[in-house]
Amino acid sequence: MHWLYLLASIACLALAMVRTMPTLGVLVFLAGALGFMVAWVLGWMSSRISSQSRDISHILGPEELRQMREQAEARKRAQEGKD
Repeated sequence: MHWLYLLASIACLALAMVRTMPTLGVLVFLAGALGFMVAWVLGWMSSRISSQSRDISHILGPEELRQMREQAEARKRAQEGKD
């Protein structure tokens, strides 16, 4: 989706270069090109960040951490009892 902003920015920049356009029109198209370019950069960065983030389903809750800690302590006590 963010690539559409890049295409819109290029289109606005191309329209701003038309010779027969009045000055106000050129300024509007240049402002549009800048706005679309900023939107493209923000969308691109957002997609890069979201693609590298961890899956939240792998995060353990406090109850699971407590159970794992208890299991580790039980194994440690069992190991000490054998030795």
